[in-house]
Amino acid sequence: MGDTEDVGGPVPETSGYVDLALLDGGSFVGDIGKVHAGVSNAKFRMYNWAFYISHQGRHLLWDLGLDEDRSCYTPWVNKFMLEGVNHVGPRRTIVNQLGERGVSADAVDAVFFSHAHWDHCRPIRDEFPNATAYFGPGTKEGCSPGHMADPSVQWDGRFFDPERATERCEELKGPWEPFGPFERALDYFGDGSFWIMQAPGHMAGNMCAAARLRGGEWVLLGSDCCHSRELLDGRYEIAQFCAPGGGTMSLHADISAARDTIAKIRRLERDCGFHVALAHDAAWLKDGSDAVLMSLLDEQMTRAARERIPRDEIP
Repeated sequence: MGDTEDVGGPVPETSGYVDLALLDGGSFVGDIGKVHAGVSNAKFRMYNWAFYISHQGRHLLWDLGLDEDRSCYTPWVNKFMLEGVNHVGPRRTIVNQLGERGVSADAVDAVFFSHAHWDHCRPIRDEFPNATAYFGPGTKEGCSPGHMADPSVQWDGRFFDPERATERCEELKGPWEPFGPFERALDYFGDGSFWIMQAPGHMAGNMCAAARLRGGEWVLLGSDCCHSRELLDGRYEIAQFCAPGGGTMSLHADISAARDTIAKIRRLERDCGFHVALAHDAAWLKDGSDAVLMSLLDEQMTRAARERIPRDEIP
């Protein structure tokens, strides 16, 4: 994979930190040939990780993963995605996983969606009534008006319909400043502990984030900037495959921009010591050697990483 990264500036120094935890967001059955170029197609379990972030009494979520309730999804998603992927929700709902940490759903005030795809994003007002959903710049333009105006599109009008939306949502407005190799990043809490970066390539408004932990380590929440550890390591190229209506398509709307974003993540890992957690990657859970990432797991997820995830089973 070509490395076109810009060297960029340093990561800002700070003593601020957040508490970060991985949440089980369910899983579905994917096709490896749609992820890695040049491989024989085969089915595999594609996990969906979400994350809980707490900071000085505030409670936030990064993505939500999947729900087995099909009413969460648009008709397009139900017809073209859920019928073929055998999706399952988490053994413990996101609300239950938070409750086990002593956090009520009412206490969550923000849900950040790295992007608007169905396996990351769904309506939140019933689960998290006091939360606002936040998307990256350009999401509304790319996804409006959504399925209520046009049932043949995948985007959820409950977020994006300018007249009939039911969800409280906003696009992040900055101020944007450099963070390492990323040109546009938001210091969300203002103390350098949690940065949200514009990460072009996957789809309009795509974002990733960087969280500084109590011990000073940085974790990069890579979401769908790439879909596997092997892509991040450069072992495979991004796949292109046949589109239903003819021609080719990819999991990324702009492959060139996606490669640039991957190169920036690679630089943070290689040069700045970041620990990378991608939305669908289970390699680090199977390996278990990254103590920083493993510290994000609760007792039940630690057991799943030891007993079930290595066999590609439901956590």
